Amino acid sequence: MGSLPVESSVPSVKGFSVAGVHAGLKTDNALDMTLITSEQPCTAAGMFTTNLMKAAPVRLDMERLEHTQGGYRAVIINTKCANACTGEHGLANARQMAQQTADTLGCDADQVFVMSTGVIGTHLPMDKIEHGISLAAKALGQDWTAAAHGILTTDTRPKMASIQVKTAKGEYTVTGIAKGAGMIAPNMATMLSVIVTDAAITPDQANHYLLASAETTFNRIVVDGDMSTNDTLLLLANGASGVTITPELDSQFCDALHRVSMALAQAIVRDGEGATKFITLHVTGAENESQARQIGNAIATSPLVKTAFYGGDANWGRIIAAAGRSGVNFDVQRVKLWIAAGESFENGLLLFENEIPTAYAESDASAIMALPSVYVKLQVGAGQGEATLYTCDLSHNYVSINGHYRS
Repeated sequence: MGSLPVESSVPSVKGFSVAGVHAGLKTDNALDMTLITSEQPCTAAGMFTTNLMKAAPVRLDMERLEHTQGGYRAVIINTKCANACTGEHGLANARQMAQQTADTLGCDADQVFVMSTGVIGTHLPMDKIEHGISLAAKALGQDWTAAAHGILTTDTRPKMASIQVKTAKGEYTVTGIAKGAGMIAPNMATMLSVIVTDAAITPDQANHYLLASAETTFNRIVVDGDMSTNDTLLLLANGASGVTITPELDSQFCDALHRVSMALAQAIVRDGEGATKFITLHVTGAENESQARQIGNAIATSPLVKTAFYGGDANWGRIIAAAGRSGVNFDVQRVKLWIAAGESFENGLLLFENEIPTAYAESDASAIMALPSVYVKLQVGAGQGEATLYTCDLSHNYVSINGHYRS
């Protein structure tokens, strides 16, 4: 199962059509709206931001999943405007966006999910939204690259992943697109992603698979520690391949979904706003996974740690200090810290143990920190709890991007 190749280019997915168009939301003729449709009704599952200030489209989609058991047909996505903190008017606009899409496709509004991304506190320009829906419906096809471009904000490149799975009962595909570069932290923040499959799964399966997959992928990425109002992850399955995920195919499907999710999640970190380094952070020896993750999150969100990575400074004290103020109790005498080149732990350089730095060569540490990918391993005890997070550095460019986001 682990040998299934993840493709960054996306083949057609049976029964699904997509489009990415320029509706006039962006001023540079860039693609700014995306439509994903299915010929057959889909089962679906979703995960959303845990931010209390949920955007109108998030509230609408959560309502859809709560009151409709299946039969979903489309996802419509706009950029430039988050439709968040817009009150009842914003919610009415989200409903109108779904209704206009449904009218264009000939389905019910309850069968349409809505996503928005962009500036908080602004209202959707409904004339441009309606125009974009019309354009997208006419452009439907298999151009997943255009669809991935149509959801970007500060992203510098599209994020796509796909796996084709062969079984004794036939072949099916799992494909996803995502956006996200800033306001990224664990607990479904901040990103939009739609993953589709032409395999057949039940709503209960969809919920179980998505939750399990996101827990170690989308919920383990950090760019800056902020959480958006709009985070949405959807899984849609239409069964058009003729393959039904039965118990004997369960583990293979879970593996495929996990690998697609991991590729998308890591692509978000690699494209973090102003990022120059991809950092794998592995915490071991905690009492449980939750504590390991809490320690990792304290490190991954620390501006001091992240700026040290940007500068190529092997300032291990910042990592140790961040772990120590994480709120998790551990035996400081058991703490060990390594760094290694790349994205796997090979030939790790031990920097700290027995409460003091080791006799490592500063030049060796600096050489590792200067690389575009760095692996950090922190052992905090002899427990069984461990967690892996993915993060990036914090550069001057991050400040520039976010200091002028609305200008």
